[in-house]
Amino acid sequence: MNKEKYMQLALKQGYIAAKLDEVPVGVVIVDPTSGKVIAKAHNKTMHKGNPTAHAEILAIQKACQKLKINRLREMDMYVTLEPCTMCAAAISFARIHNLFIGALDPKGGAVINGVRFYESATCHHKPNIEHGICAEECSALLKSFFKNKRT
Repeated sequence: MNKEKYMQLALKQGYIAAKLDEVPVGVVIVDPTSGKVIAKAHNKTMHKGNPTAHAEILAIQKACQKLKINRLREMDMYVTLEPCTMCAAAISFARIHNLFIGALDPKGGAVINGVRFYESATCHHKPNIEHGICAEECSALLKSFFKNKRT
């Protein structure tokens, strides 16, 4: 399994989001057995007028619809930015097996930073977590997006 390859696919989704003036977060969900990308998504909160339209949520919905299941037990998720609390919970409820994170989010993240959702006694499922995959490029995309917003 080439983690960088899949994170690059997630980054492509992030670049699409940036072009649409959405916060540039991208996700792919992969079946590690076949190597097939099951779903991909990017943030669409502005275009959908919906604060829950985060890339992770949209990708989980697409994968479940495509596979006609409500749990993604053996699936891997690649996300360019550390998930927030809402997305960490959705990942848990979906039973994602492995979570691969690009850039960490000290302010809004809830996996490594913040509330550390998966360490909570009330968390029903904790995915295997690995972070730092293509972290520099993931971080650079976000920094560039917000720098352009401020100028």
